[in-house]
Parts: sequence; structure tokens; C-alpha cells
Amino acid sequence: MSELVRFSVAMPEGLLMLFDKYVAKRGLAKNRSEVIRDLVREALVEDQWYDPDAIIVGTLTLVFDHHTSDLQNKLDQIQHSAHERIISAMHIHLDAHNCLEIIAMRGRTSEINEIADSLLGIKGVKHGNLTATTTGDL
Repeated sequence: MSELVRFSVAMPEGLLMLFDKYVAKRGLAKNRSEVIRDLVREALVEDQWYDPDAIIVGTLTLVFDHHTSDLQNKLDQIQHSAHERIISAMHIHLDAHNCLEIIAMRGRTSEINEIADSLLGIKGVKHGNLTATTTGDL
């Protein structure tokens, strides 16, 4: 870990009181500095998603009715064509009709968004969400 640099932050008292409540909810092991570091990292990770060439990691969750005609085949075709970007996938049977698929991906932002959009756009996908995280370099 690099050397810590101290700096001060000025904010209205009411905002600081709300922030301290937020810090308290994060757990006993967290203090103001740690929560501020977490929030800065979160903002930087989010900012990477605006750079189409940034290398990012994301998870795509899909809920779909596996009885939809040819749906699983279409999902598989897209995932196989993106095998260099898809790290792992997990398929979960939710009930007699619905499945949850969790797909972990790594690559350029533009590539990950394109894969996610193509999977989310398949007829029969009921819901989906792409979530970003860091590659660990922040």
C-alpha cells in the first residue's frame, strides 16, 4: 500500500452529522477516512465505465423463462462468441420456469457493454442488470 497523505475537508455541520451516521452503519471497523477512501474508489470505478477503452470487470445477472423458444440456445451462442471476455457463468434454477444466470466478464468497457446489451435484448429475458467493479488497480 502506498503512503497515506493527510488532507482536511470542510463541510457543513449537518452534512457531517449525516455522514457520521452513514459511517456508523458501515460497521465498527470503518472510520471516516476509510469510508471516504471507499467512496472515492467507488466514484473512480464508476468513472471508468465512461471510458470505452478502460479495462473493467462486471457481472451481468439475467432472469429468464427457460421455456421461451430457443432462448437458451441464443444465450449460449452469444456467450460462446464472447468466450475471451466471459470469465465464468453460473446457471441457477429458480423454479419450474425461471432461471437466474450470473455472468462474470472482464474487458474493455465498450466490449462488456456490447455483450451485456446483446444478452439483455434477447426475447424471453425478463430482467437483467450489469454491475461494475474494479479490477483491483485502484
